Amino acid sequence: MDLSGATWRKSSRSSGNGGNCVEVADNLPGVVGVRDSKNPTGPALVFNPAAWQGFVNLAKQIGPVG
Repeated sequence: MDLSGATWRKSSRSSGNGGNCVEVADNLPGVVGVRDSKNPTGPALVFNPAAWQGFVNLAKQIGPVG
């Protein structure tokens, strides 16, 4: 999957200290990309938008872990 046109953004809940963060790209048609912010040239996971929205909704229900 070509993600070269992706616009990556960090979670609004990420701290600014370079900790463990993910970046999400939701500007591409039909896919949502997720990657490790510490390794931007590494692999990325790709989800269809409905699956990603389901994950986000469930994460909101569960709340913070740890």
